[in-house]
Amino acid sequence: MTIEQEPALDDVLLKPLVENALTEDLGRRGDVTSQATIPADMQAQLQIKARQAGVICGIDLARLSFALVDAQIGFIAQVQDGETVEAGAVLATVKGNARHLLTAERTALNFMTHLSGIATATRQIVDSVAQYPAQITCTRKTIPGLRIVQKYAVRCGGGRNHRLGLDDAILIKDNHIAIAGDIKTAIQQAQKFAGHLIPIEVEVDTLEQLEQALDAGVSLVLLDNMSPETLSQAVTMCQGRAKTEASGGITPETVQAAASTGVDFIAMGYLTHSTTALDIGLDFSA
Repeated sequence: MTIEQEPALDDVLLKPLVENALTEDLGRRGDVTSQATIPADMQAQLQIKARQAGVICGIDLARLSFALVDAQIGFIAQVQDGETVEAGAVLATVKGNARHLLTAERTALNFMTHLSGIATATRQIVDSVAQYPAQITCTRKTIPGLRIVQKYAVRCGGGRNHRLGLDDAILIKDNHIAIAGDIKTAIQQAQKFAGHLIPIEVEVDTLEQLEQALDAGVSLVLLDNMSPETLSQAVTMCQGRAKTEASGGITPETVQAAASTGVDFIAMGYLTHSTTALDIGLDFSA
């Protein structure tokens, strides 16, 4: 399937993440290894290379990692976020003060390997269910402080974002229902609060709960930890009444079974909490 190019995030959103990462890495004395082994005025050129095939994400974070250490470093990107590359592909060339290049190296690569891993896994899963109408979404199971870029990586891989934060939408889950008393009460309270601008989604565990939610007039239901057989029944019940989203421990091994039931969306925490980093390195270019 064709994946549209995801608009890049603005530097103003990315810069604080890079500053925090560099501050953590530099500590109290800076890069003592580079200071000890490399002359202060030595220049070098290095290449960021993919050591595995995959979908790239984090180019701008890498660029900012070098720029914030030394604004004179030249950074030439050979790919854009969202592009699929083969192993050995040159992703970017960096040139400048050798000490400063090595100081920024790990921060740049940490962002790129992690986010490219998310984008790659997302693309593989999206492709695996392309024959079905289901759209793959992420969740709020993200690393604190990195949610905006992790969710961006999901989009670069062709997935969609669920809530970015608690203020995006009302998602009534099992504990909300338990504390409110029952589904009907929870939904009615949410409808009074939301007005016409805040969407409401309700999590259900059984077909009985689903029927109650549909009778209350919700337009989106989260079908939690249901077997494919139960999901199929739920989708039939919701036709013409509500959109459906499957959730609950869905993995690359089980996503096709969920998609085959006809659900509209599949929420996967796996995308941001269990994917493997893509192997990317910084190599000296003589």
